[in-house]
Amino acid sequence: MSKPLHKLSATEVVALTRSGKLSVEDAKALIARVQERDPVVKGWAHFDPEIVLASARALDKIPTEKRGPLHGVAVGVKDVIYTKDFPTQQFSPIYKDDHPKLDASCILTLRASGALIFGKTHTTEFATCQKGPPTSNPHDPKRSPGGSSSGSGAVVGDFQVPLALGTQTGGSTIRPASYNGIFALKPTWNAISREGLKMYSITCDTLGLYSRDVKDLDLLTEVFRLKDDVPPPAAPLDLTKAKFGFVKSHVWPKAQPSVISAWETAKELLVAAGAEVEEVDLPTDFDNLGIWHRNILHMEGQAAFLGDYLSTPEQLDPWVTKHVVNDTATTRKEQLESYDNIARLRPVIDSIAAKYTALITPSVTDEAPVLEEPLRFTGDASFNLMWTVLHLPVVNVPGFVGPNGMPIGLSLVSPRYTEQALLHTVRQVEKVFAKGGWKLE
Repeated sequence: MSKPLHKLSATEVVALTRSGKLSVEDAKALIARVQERDPVVKGWAHFDPEIVLASARALDKIPTEKRGPLHGVAVGVKDVIYTKDFPTQQFSPIYKDDHPKLDASCILTLRASGALIFGKTHTTEFATCQKGPPTSNPHDPKRSPGGSSSGSGAVVGDFQVPLALGTQTGGSTIRPASYNGIFALKPTWNAISREGLKMYSITCDTLGLYSRDVKDLDLLTEVFRLKDDVPPPAAPLDLTKAKFGFVKSHVWPKAQPSVISAWETAKELLVAAGAEVEEVDLPTDFDNLGIWHRNILHMEGQAAFLGDYLSTPEQLDPWVTKHVVNDTATTRKEQLESYDNIARLRPVIDSIAAKYTALITPSVTDEAPVLEEPLRFTGDASFNLMWTVLHLPVVNVPGFVGPNGMPIGLSLVSPRYTEQALLHTVRQVEKVFAKGGWKLE
C-alpha cells in the first residue's frame, strides 16, 4: 500500500480486500489509531477491540465471490442507533450500559454489505440538546466537533474510520461535517429506514452519512439503494454548462465574516471554472420555516420523550424536559399549521431547486466554536433547519478555511430523491472548492 491503512478511503479498502492485498483483520492498524488518538478526540462512546477483531476475522472467512460492496470497511455508528454487539447509551444516564439485542435497519444493511461495525460514537443526549459530549474537534481540541453527531464527525475527520453514521433532526449531520472538514450526506427524509434509531421527531429525523471522499458517498448510496428516477450521465459534469443558485435564506444575518468570505470565494471559484451563478431569493413564506420547525420538534419531542420523563424525570437533561412539559406552550393548532405549511412548501422548493444544477447555501454560521464548560456548545444549526424539515438531500462540501485555521464547508442542495444527481455535481464542485485552502491531512 502506498499509504497507511488509516488514510485509506472506503473505496480503496474494498478494492484491496477484494484483491487479497489487505485482510479485514488488518483493521488492527485502525484500532491502534483509535488507541493513540481517542485520549485527545474522545470520539467513542463504546469501543471494544476484541469485538472488532472477532468481526474482522469472520469477514475474512467469507469467500471472495460472496463478499459485499463494503467488505472490510470500518464504520463508526452514532450512539442513538441500535447495535446488537455494542450498547446503545444515547449519552443518557438512563441508558448507561443498556444493551438492546437487535440491530437497527441501517446496521442490518451495512452488515449484509460486509461492513465492519467499529464501535459507537458520542452524541448529545438523545441527539437533541446542544450540550456536547466529551468529544473535541481533531483539528483543534479546544473547539467543538459539532453535534449532535459529535463523535461520528470527529472520528472520520481524524482518520480513525473512513465512514460513520450520524443523524439529523436540525443540523446534526451537516454542521459536524463542516466543523471537521469532511463530506456528509443528509439524504432525502425516509430514503433510508430509521427503524431502530432513538426517535426525536418522526417528521425530521434522518440518517446521515460521513466520509472523507465523495466516492465513498457514492458507494453508500449504492448500498442503501438511493437511486434517482433519472440517473445522472456517466460523463463528468461540465461546469461550463452548470448553473448554481446561491441561497442566503432568512437566517443570513447570522453568517459571520468567515462564512461570508467562503460564500463569496465559492462564487468566484465557480465563475472562474466557467459556471453560471446567481443569488436566489426564496418566497417570503420560507422565512417562517424556523418557527414551524421549532413547533414540530417541540410537539413531536414531547411524544418521543414522554416515557423517559415519566420514568426518570430527574435524570433527563433540561433541554429534553422542556419538550415534554411544552415550555413554549405550542398549541395543537400551531402544530397542524406548521405541518400543513411545510408540506405546501416542499413541492415549491423542489421546483425552485430543479431550475439549477444545485442550490448552494451555508452549512454553518462560523468556524467551530471554542468549547466552554459545562455546556460544550455544539454550534448554531440555523442554516440547516429549513432543508431538514423540507426533506431535501444536502451534501456538505469542505474546502474553505476560517481565520483560526478551522475548516468551513458549504452545502449543496437538490430536489427530493435526487441523491445521485447531487453527488454527480459534488464530484466536480469539490475540485473547485479545494482551491479555497482547506486540505484534510
